[in-house]
Parts: sequence; structure tokens; C-alpha cells
Amino acid sequence: MKKVDTNQQHLFIDFEFTMPESKGNPKGFYPEIIEVGLVLVVNQEIRERFSSFVKPTQFPTLTERCKNFLTIQQEQVDDGISFAELINQMLQYETQTSSTIITWGNMDMKVLKHSCQKNNLVFPFQGKQIDLSMEYKRFFGDQNQTGLWKAVQEYGKEGTGKHHCALDDALTTYNIFKLVENDKRYLSKPAPTTIGDRIDFSKVLNKFAL
Repeated sequence: MKKVDTNQQHLFIDFEFTMPESKGNPKGFYPEIIEVGLVLVVNQEIRERFSSFVKPTQFPTLTERCKNFLTIQQEQVDDGISFAELINQMLQYETQTSSTIITWGNMDMKVLKHSCQKNNLVFPFQGKQIDLSMEYKRFFGDQNQTGLWKAVQEYGKEGTGKHHCALDDALTTYNIFKLVENDKRYLSKPAPTTIGDRIDFSKVLNKFAL
């Protein structure tokens, strides 16, 4: 059996969150994860995809704004896994090696950490965390951060599946990651030398002028 290069394990993650009906409503509201999409990539190959709805604990009833924006129904989250089960699922990916966690934006990890604190559960990841939207911004020198699907369209591609579907967004994040990494490798390659670089034409001309 081929030994896995544990230095090349990446987890591409996208969460969808609960949303308040309006600012300050309900009192004490904070976003909770209601859908997870996860793509495990080992040595540049997709090894696993995971998708599930997740039951919110503090504010279990979805607002109309949330249902309309995400097209997620109350029954779907009611039948989802618990937040504790979500943490256990993510811990399974960390048994052999720490993953590099890649998300589009920084909200996913912020909400995950906050929810772990609220539920007295351990944060499941120890490895490096990369906000790909910031990598994209720096790489292209953009003034503002670009939305996930706008970024992939700027590459002349289309997003996978449906926007704001967690697994589709995680797959789209992975696709952008591959495109950016390819561009980085291309730019880091030294330009091939030309015949002008190899020959000092002034010396050649002087020789024939004698």
C-alpha cells in the first residue's frame, strides 16, 4: 500500500449559517452552522466529500430571511446532525495528520470557533488555516475582496452546482485553489533564455569588424 504524504492533506470547507430576521432580532442572536460542505484532498486528489444539514442549538427556528436567502427549509435542519456530531466528523480527518484548512473568507472558522465555545466542545483543527479570498486578493492586487462565484467567473469558469449550497461552494473553493496554485507555479518559473541572452552580440560584431 502506497504511503500517504501527510504533508499534503487539505480540507476545503464551507458552512451556511442562521440569519436574524433583522438587526438585533432576536435578542442575543449569533450565527450558527446549519449546513456543512467539506472536501478532503490528499496529494491533490479528492478522497472524500461530506455534506449535511446541522441542527442549530441556541436559535433552532430559522427566520424567514434565512430560509428565503439560503433556500433551506426548517425540516431539513430539524433532520440534520447535531453540532457535536459535526465536530466528531471533522475530528476524524485529523487522526493521522493535521489538515490545512481552506475556506473562502474568514467567517467559517470564526463561527465554528464561537460555536465550539458556546457548546463547550473542542475546536477540531490544529493545522494551518488559509482564507483563500485574501490569497486571491493579494495575488491579483485587488482593492476589495471578491465573492466566491465572481472569482471563479473571472477565471472564465463557472461555479460548481448552486451558490450557497455548502458542498458546491466547497468544491468551487477547491477549483479556485487549483487555478491560483497553477498561476503561482507558472509565474515562479524562470523565463526561458533567448539566443540574445546566451550570446554577447557586441563581441560577435567586433570580431567581424576586424
